[in-house]
Amino acid sequence: MPARDRYPAGAPCWVDLLTSDAERSRAFYTQLFGWAAEEPNQAFGGYFNFTKNGVRVAGGMQSQPGMGPDGWSIYLATDDAAKTLDLATAHGGQVAVPASPVGDLGTMAVVTDPGGAPIGMWQPQQFHGSGLITEAGVPSWWELHTRDYQSAVNFYRDVFGWETQQMGDSPEFRYTVLKHGEEMLAGIMDATSFLPAGEPARWSVYFGSDDADASLADVTRLGGSVVLPAEDTPYGRLAEAADPTGAHFKLVAPNAQMPASG
Repeated sequence: MPARDRYPAGAPCWVDLLTSDAERSRAFYTQLFGWAAEEPNQAFGGYFNFTKNGVRVAGGMQSQPGMGPDGWSIYLATDDAAKTLDLATAHGGQVAVPASPVGDLGTMAVVTDPGGAPIGMWQPQQFHGSGLITEAGVPSWWELHTRDYQSAVNFYRDVFGWETQQMGDSPEFRYTVLKHGEEMLAGIMDATSFLPAGEPARWSVYFGSDDADASLADVTRLGGSVVLPAEDTPYGRLAEAADPTGAHFKLVAPNAQMPASG
């Protein structure tokens, strides 16, 4: 069900890129994913949107001094940003950006969860979020890697109203997903064993791909780099890349076909 015009509360609904070189980033992603880039809107600080087949799927903005490193941010839908901010602080989070109206489009805010990972929230008005999900070239999965796994699960359940299901509870794979009915919408992974020392907890966006290896080849051709090569998993063929300014993102594609035996 790739087309979307509404999101349940707590679901990832939008991603946007903070970049130190907006023109270079616009060129990279439009070529990599077949996107088009709208012109920057000076009324919103030069914010711009990426579109796929005429549908808005992601945003971007030129960074200013002090705004932090280049990277993708994720926003969860909320019916009441002010109330969600209060819940976040009551459950161990901190407010990074207070609730701010964005014209008549909606209201945004950013908090950090108890493990230190920033997460945005979006209370829609005229704009509800990405109009396409879970297909090639658009956001397809959203995932938190954290050392504070149980605290994070509790936080997103209590603050954003997540209905959760544990998918694994071993030292090798401790993972919980957000569910809405039968649909899985996002995941939280215990990354204690593999997050490098000093690297903070973080949310990642996976963009869909028909062929992860071909997408990685395009990444390097366009000036980006491979962070983790493509690997088959029970959840698809996964990879991690960085764009030309160093912003990380992930790819999810169907698993490579195994050669026939015999």
